[in-house]
Amino acid sequence: MSMQATPAEASTEIELWLGADPVVRSVVSDPSLRTTQGPRPYLHPVRTAAGVVVTDSAPEDHPWHLGVSVALQDVAKTNFWGGRTFLREGGPTWQADHGRIDRSRLLAARPDLRRPEEIEEELHWRSPTGGLQLVERRRIAVRPADTSNAWVLDFAFTLTNATEAEIELGSPATNGKAGGGYGGFFWRLPASTIAPTVFTAEASGENGVHESTADWLAVHGHGLHGAGYTLVFLAGDARTAADPWFVRIADYPGIGSSLAIDEPIRLAPADTLARRLLIVVSDGHLDTDGAAQAAAAAVSRLG
Repeated sequence: MSMQATPAEASTEIELWLGADPVVRSVVSDPSLRTTQGPRPYLHPVRTAAGVVVTDSAPEDHPWHLGVSVALQDVAKTNFWGGRTFLREGGPTWQADHGRIDRSRLLAARPDLRRPEEIEEELHWRSPTGGLQLVERRRIAVRPADTSNAWVLDFAFTLTNATEAEIELGSPATNGKAGGGYGGFFWRLPASTIAPTVFTAEASGENGVHESTADWLAVHGHGLHGAGYTLVFLAGDARTAADPWFVRIADYPGIGSSLAIDEPIRLAPADTLARRLLIVVSDGHLDTDGAAQAAAAAVSRLG
């Protein structure tokens, strides 16, 4: 059963459950966020089945990194990512160009709002002056995996041009920053005294996998008290599979799927783009074969 939320329900944080345990908190609105952080809904904390936190939010190095979220630094010159805006002439520059993303309504919670495993929501992307630029429809679902120590986050979203003119969706890369194709789906990993490692079936290390279009990408990390975890990222459809992976380990730990890396995406009025990511969240460290098997099982179950 799905249920339509009341306005009051639509303004609260929501926990998503894996059986008897909450594993994802969806933060609808965070009043502590400053305008320069690109206020928006996000997921944090996200936990493994054993309770290890595998996200970070508003870290000191990049306080605009908010758990798991969707954001872009250039939507018709509005910065929804937060932080400085990369300019072709001038590089990273502080500007009064930050927008915000607000949830307009909760469309559904399944099986119910008390302990949902899946939610659907509508989000409004607004410019600094409040003008509506994009309407996002997002579905977030927690699904069991083939093993008891893992589960799968199914994260799908659409972005629709809500203006009466063509709109461009860009990134620092499309504005001249080499390797800076961040924007779209992004997952900020937690801080740890042990640096995470990243690999695909064919390569390993940040330089080896950044901007690749590997079928899946895995991260080995450690939680606050040293417990190991693995995240396996993979596309949920063919269009998303064409987007390169965005990977940062040395400067800060984060993984994304790049929407605009070579040139901006152009949406005509009322046009929509759609993306879907599947993320296997596992306790312990899966080797290459284990990560590949986890990815294949997720596709078999949910693809």
